[in-house]
Amino acid sequence: MPDSKALTFLIGGARSGKSAHAETLATGLLPPWTYIATAQAYDDEMHERIALHRSRRDEGWTTIDAPLDLAGALGALPDNQPVLVDCLTLWLTNHMLADHDIELECRRLADVLSRPRGSWFVVSNEVGQGIVPDNALARRFRDAAGRLNQQVAAVADTVLLMVAGLPLKVK
Repeated sequence: MPDSKALTFLIGGARSGKSAHAETLATGLLPPWTYIATAQAYDDEMHERIALHRSRRDEGWTTIDAPLDLAGALGALPDNQPVLVDCLTLWLTNHMLADHDIELECRRLADVLSRPRGSWFVVSNEVGQGIVPDNALARRFRDAAGRLNQQVAAVADTVLLMVAGLPLKVK
């Protein structure tokens, strides 16, 4: 069982089992559990993905939508409560599409994550193991996501790399 005030960072590729494993870790602790969702549904496929994630959570979960103010949502939570944030790369995308100051927002988030007030589980995608993207926006996203993931991993108590549904402890 994780420390009562610790940050666990789960990172991996698409469909690697990050979210499901984070849910398992969180529900291994006493409820109530809080799920902070960063996704925004702009199309039918994203609506389906969000519905699938919601279907895995029972009435013990409270869901907070925080597509942009993730630091504020985390800061407003009560102490000693299991929290799952899913996911940082969608949150980053939202900020990039809104043309916000990415470095400022990432520093603000990393600062809040460096002081978890409960068992916090944060999910992100590893985007740096593929080919170099062919356009400037995609390269900017990949680079920003890599920097954000490094910031979060640096302040995390535990880092798990998810591969084919299996957690590999990195830190």
